[in-house]
Amino acid sequence: MYAHFGSREGILAAVAIEGFQELGLALEKARKRVKGGSTAESVAVAYLGFAASSPALYEVMFSLGLSVPFGAPATPPELRFAFSQFLELFPGHSSKSEVLSELFWASLHGIAELTRTKRFPPSRQKERVRVLVERFTFSG
Repeated sequence: MYAHFGSREGILAAVAIEGFQELGLALEKARKRVKGGSTAESVAVAYLGFAASSPALYEVMFSLGLSVPFGAPATPPELRFAFSQFLELFPGHSSKSEVLSELFWASLHGIAELTRTKRFPPSRQKERVRVLVERFTFSG
């Protein structure tokens, strides 16, 4: 494996990139399957479900000091694809769309990490998601 990837970090980077592809697909599916409810809520639930069901993969994707670039010209397409699912939640917000997407993602990541490390009780997860979505889904 080292011969193909070059190093341990190369292997972990490949795993992380694949994880972002899986996350992007899960978020896209959640976004597209909404029929009458909140798209943002569906995506939030899918994100937190992904983090909870794949904790080791999620940790590789976010918690390890990998050199996979985010928000840069060299950002892999798998990461761009995953982030684009957040961008789709905030159409019509022009320049704010990217910032809103970053903040929504950061909020979900915080909830995922605090839940994983047992700092947040799971019993209030639905309420957290509901309030978060209320704060992010506004007009103007």
